[in-house]
Amino acid sequence: MTSELPMIVPDWPAPSWVHAACTTRVGGVSRPPWDSLNLGTHVGDNPVDVARNCALLGQWAQPGAESFGWLKQIHGTDVAELPQAGEVTADASFTSQPGTVCVVMTADCLPVLFCNPSSGQVAAAHAGWRGLCNGVLERTVERLGNPASVLAWLGPAIGPDQFEVGGEVREAFLLNDPQAAKAFLPSHRHSGRYLADLYELARQRLANAGVHQVYGGKFCTVTDSDRFFSYRRDGQTGRMASLIYIS
Repeated sequence: MTSELPMIVPDWPAPSWVHAACTTRVGGVSRPPWDSLNLGTHVGDNPVDVARNCALLGQWAQPGAESFGWLKQIHGTDVAELPQAGEVTADASFTSQPGTVCVVMTADCLPVLFCNPSSGQVAAAHAGWRGLCNGVLERTVERLGNPASVLAWLGPAIGPDQFEVGGEVREAFLLNDPQAAKAFLPSHRHSGRYLADLYELARQRLANAGVHQVYGGKFCTVTDSDRFFSYRRDGQTGRMASLIYIS
């Protein structure tokens, strides 16, 4: 095993004490269809291989990372303060504790990393469409202090040309914010369905919460099969991790 992993590092003006990255599917030991750096224990992969992959990620994050705050994600809006002992059920976490890693797993859903240089806090949120619609990003921002100081990075997610949804998804977003209509286009594949732009929806929600320093959002997990797992593309597949911590 080696600590050299091909990671995606956010291109954002975060201070030097903030360390953030997202894994790709490359660099681990899992066999197909989880090949190769699968970090999800709930997707049918060999637990021994998953543990080895987690160890690889831990090696990559050293020195500096002392504990990973893995979450039991349920597409909700709960935000946990780390560190915590035992299993934590939430879809976002934040911390001001150096060495404590906020981390979320995705394979099409949107990972969002946050830092507030003024308050010395970092956070990670898992935003599938349900969590995004119900306010997981807003609830995370609330825990970080002055939103005008907050930086956000939108990690790899299903792109706007691939995320086809029913009219009920569009209506759910419109109930919260009429401007969400800009993020939905009629599908050219199926009548009565829409192509949804998760990145645009996240930017809208963050702007409404007072966060205007937003970066990233130029990926597509479905079309970039060399780098990313995608549940929508493959069904049975692995999970990537987006993580952030303070040195």
